[in-house]
Formats: sequence, structure tokens, C-alpha cells
Amino acid sequence: MRGRIVVAGLAVLAVPGCGAEREPVTLPPPAPIAVDVAAASSGGACRLLDFRVIEQHVKVRFDVAAASERDDTHTCVVRAGGATLPELALTVTETSMDKATFAADVVPDSAAKVSGLGQQAYRRTTGAASGHGPVAEVGWLSTDGRLATLRWTTARGTAKGAVDKIATELPALGKKINTRAL
Repeated sequence: MRGRIVVAGLAVLAVPGCGAEREPVTLPPPAPIAVDVAAASSGGACRLLDFRVIEQHVKVRFDVAAASERDDTHTCVVRAGGATLPELALTVTETSMDKATFAADVVPDSAAKVSGLGQQAYRRTTGAASGHGPVAEVGWLSTDGRLATLRWTTARGTAKGAVDKIATELPALGKKINTRAL
């Protein structure tokens, strides 16, 4: 009987030695999850923009938006995450100006009239300047007392003809913007 107790005791002492702890298994970090965030989440005039609607009109996918507000002016700039240009900027300012004042003081001399956008609207393309290529611009006096401007700024080396084409697409995008929502 004594032999059995000694064997049982040795077995109990040997078991903890056999069960040595294993090294923890290192797992690779999980892949980042890309989440589409709406332009509106940036606030300001970005509340009036939708990335998919912009892409439908100008055929460029934007995914980054930044907004600013100062007094009665709301601004939004959208860009593609990896690029500085092109960018699309929307500015909306409350105003008491009428159509005659808009035509005299806001509409540039080189601008073309745009119909069906607000009370009165224009579009134009400007040449390249330091740091960027040509710029397409659409401005309008909304029916709710707001002055709105969409500016499409391109990278250096962009052909003016390509920007002229964007300038003809911007009024349709402007018609989708509800300035009353600010």
C-alpha cells in the first residue's frame, strides 16, 4: 500500500511539470475598416452636399469634406482623400440683395447667364493661377435670400476645355442644392 501512495504522490507532483504554459499566439492586427461618411456630417454648407450627387454631375468621386461658418456665411470644401485638387467649394451667404444688385455687383463681366437656377445665375471659367489650374464657377441668387457659389478648382496642367465642360455641369448640381436647409 505504501508503494501505491508513493507512486500516486509522484504522479501528482509530475502533472504540474507536464502542463507547462504555452507561449501566447500572436494574431495580426485586424484590417482597417473603411467607412463612408456623408459630406453632411462635416456641418456648415456641407449639410447641403452629397458625395453621390456630386459624382453624378461632375464624374469625380469625393470622400473628404470640411466646413466653416462665419457670421452669415457657410462654406464647404470637398476633395478626394488622396489628392489636394480638384476640389469643389460651396459658399452660401444670407443676403438682402435683389436681382438688379446681383447683376450689377456680383456677376462678372465675362460670365454667361444661366437659366433655371435661383432668381438669377451665371457661370464662368477662369484661367490657371499660381498653384492651380483653371477654375469653373457658378453663382446664383437663390429664391430664399441667399447668395450661393460653387467653385471647381483644378490641378495645374488641366486643360481649360475640360474645365469649361465642368462649368456647364455645375448649374445642374446647383439646382440640387437646397439653400433653405441652412
